[in-house]
Amino acid sequence: MRPAALLAAPIAFAAGMAIAGFQYNQREQGWVRIFDGKTLNGWTPKITGYKLGDNFANTFRVKDGAIQVNYDGYGPAFKNRWGYLFYKTPLSNYKMRLEYRFTGEQMPDGPGWAWRNSGVMIHGQPPESMTVEQDWLVSAEVQLLGGPETGERHTGNLCTPGTNVVMDGKLVTQHCIDSNSPTYRGDQWVKMEIEVHGHGKIVHRINGQDVISYSQVQYDPKDSWARKLIKYFNLEISGGSVSLQSESHPVEFRNIEIKAL
Repeated sequence: MRPAALLAAPIAFAAGMAIAGFQYNQREQGWVRIFDGKTLNGWTPKITGYKLGDNFANTFRVKDGAIQVNYDGYGPAFKNRWGYLFYKTPLSNYKMRLEYRFTGEQMPDGPGWAWRNSGVMIHGQPPESMTVEQDWLVSAEVQLLGGPETGERHTGNLCTPGTNVVMDGKLVTQHCIDSNSPTYRGDQWVKMEIEVHGHGKIVHRINGQDVISYSQVQYDPKDSWARKLIKYFNLEISGGSVSLQSESHPVEFRNIEIKAL
């Protein structure tokens, strides 16, 4: 897979010393906002059962400067209508950061594991390669979880739909691997950062803390969706699509930025 190179865009001048100073600092650091806080320009939805670009029931929307995943137009049931919101450009060597929070109540028929569950999908298959009925995106997932009132539930975990990774020099085929993050409860905003070095090392960070790392993302030959991609791409994955996930519980994302490495 040969993702297009990430091009940093200049940040427009804004009046006012405080704003100008902030934007100058952003430009110096190399971070570029890829969500304008007002529209879904540059982002494309894909929901199970619907064609690429069909934002069924306005699942993905913008309100109060955040991308909301909302199910108020779904009627009484979620019906396994899993969704992804794809950024327009595939990425390979980069950092990405954002803030997320879970809100409201899960859809009644959402599975128990999907309660306060979402994710950022990286090294994903091209959105155009997904079929209308495809449920899971072949990718590596930075799994984002909200905590219950009591007990631990880590976030920034790794899940691997249709992929495998290497950790501590060994191939890992386990689907989900917990991070060492604290538990974050309620509707608080949590900061997430990913550092990606192509087919090399990938690090997940939560509120500035390294919580899990791995390398050598690759297609899983035992997965039916991945086998179709292996026909067209190398087994090793060095980059790909980036998307936000919809899994039956309302969630919000804001301050989405990337930095080329």
